[in-house]
Amino acid sequence: MKKYTGKTIVVKYGGNAMIDERLKDAVMEDIILLNMLGIKTVLVHGGGPDINKLLKQIGKEAKFVNGLRYTDEETMEVVQMVLAGKVNKDLVARLCARNGKAIGLCGVDAGMIRCEKHAEQDLGLVGDIVDVNTFPVEQALNSGLIPVVATIGADSEGRTYNINADTAAAALAIALGACKLVSLTDIPGLLMDKDDESTLIHEVKISNVPKLVAQGVISGGMLPKIACCVDSIAKGVKEAVIIDGRKEHAILLEMFSDLGNGTLFY
Repeated sequence: MKKYTGKTIVVKYGGNAMIDERLKDAVMEDIILLNMLGIKTVLVHGGGPDINKLLKQIGKEAKFVNGLRYTDEETMEVVQMVLAGKVNKDLVARLCARNGKAIGLCGVDAGMIRCEKHAEQDLGLVGDIVDVNTFPVEQALNSGLIPVVATIGADSEGRTYNINADTAAAALAIALGACKLVSLTDIPGLLMDKDDESTLIHEVKISNVPKLVAQGVISGGMLPKIACCVDSIAKGVKEAVIIDGRKEHAILLEMFSDLGNGTLFY
């Protein structure tokens, strides 16, 4: 606890931990306990399943390009309603129901996340982050609140964009000078053999990441997640960890046990 008290951590919340009610409750309890212990905790969330559900209800098919959601005008309206509305406020309500002091924010608030259209491929209204204004998050943290951040940004003309949650969490961790970035996933961490959970790699130096990519150990959906970890470490965050969000109290297991939970990048 001494290692983290008074420091800032950023938790990227996604996967089964956002769907399973038991796991949802455990994550909320973990976040509240961290806050009570004096650890400044920022919760950054996506909301893919809820977005897909609403798209289906309006008769629109979800489309993905290389793992990223293609976001046309109609989809962007749904993304904004779901992330900044339903998901964000549901999480705030869950935290407050457990005596947590939470406040809902999104990247548009006070110009927190400024972005521009994704340049590498046509993904519609998907944005690349160009600047992070930490003022609203710092104001919340300094008031003892738990900021819950929906990953929507805006460009200089006020147009809103869908932002990848892993990317947004890493950018916030860097801008806040966080000591740790924690990403909840649906796997134990980085596996030497993706089909064998007993081959979990507990720690990885970021200098070894290119070698693991070349060997095929890091591939597919792990590539962007680990790229965010590497970027955050390279820009001053001391630790970044990908943890198994399928375990109850996964965050506490990582932070307050000798073995940790998942794969630590440093």
